[in-house]
Amino acid sequence: MIESLGGLPAAVLAGQCGPDPADVVATSVFWLHHGTRLAGEDVTYRNHYLAVRIGAAFGACAFEPGEVGPEVCAAASGRPVAELLAAGPAPLRIAVLDAYLGSVRPHRTDPRARPVVLPAGPPEVKAAARDAAVAGLLTIEPGARVGLIGVVNPLVAAIRDRGGEPLLCDLNLTASRWGDPVTRRMADVLDAADVVVATGMTIGNGSFEEILGRCRGRAVPLLIYAQTGAAIAREFLGHGVAGLSAEPFPFSQFSADETTLFLY
Repeated sequence: MIESLGGLPAAVLAGQCGPDPADVVATSVFWLHHGTRLAGEDVTYRNHYLAVRIGAAFGACAFEPGEVGPEVCAAASGRPVAELLAAGPAPLRIAVLDAYLGSVRPHRTDPRARPVVLPAGPPEVKAAARDAAVAGLLTIEPGARVGLIGVVNPLVAAIRDRGGEPLLCDLNLTASRWGDPVTRRMADVLDAADVVVATGMTIGNGSFEEILGRCRGRAVPLLIYAQTGAAIAREFLGHGVAGLSAEPFPFSQFSADETTLFLY
């Protein structure tokens, strides 16, 4: 059992999670940047991702602007997993780790996973369906305080539709679409919430360990909705993570056709 995110790469390098990572190659590395503004909103989401392909699996990590440049694609493509986990920028290491774990145990074959097909259509339709699926992981009493770390407006709406009171935390927003205040301080949310929902981006920005520890300490259910690090978050199911929405690459925002996420 892996107790901490920091111990997971060491376990992989020691051969405890699957094939020898010295013999597994990251075939392709992708550097992606896009902006999105959903209809009716005044917020433009600006996202950067590294995606790594290992065999039939993709791993991904969102990162902040300037953290890593597109030249990483040529430098890392074709190199062994062991080399990439031992050195290189943090977003690359996370994307490689995610891809390795996803290749060892694909989400589509995991008996714990329930596939949810998101409908074809425009971004607003897909985002609403995705966030309703994430909110469907919640079992809450009316009025329960639901901490949301990593704010997307459709998920705020989905939580409220289920009778929850959203407590919002995000590094890039100051208010939701409906004027709900958004704090930058995770402690404001972690100390007050009855249940916490956190984005997989917390794996990439280094805050996942604190969230996991605080939720364990307070015996508060923690749900993760992940594009970043979906297979990484899965390693903590039953050990601090109570539920997971895993959305492997290609993400819903990159396709107008049906796409699939996996609920644990």
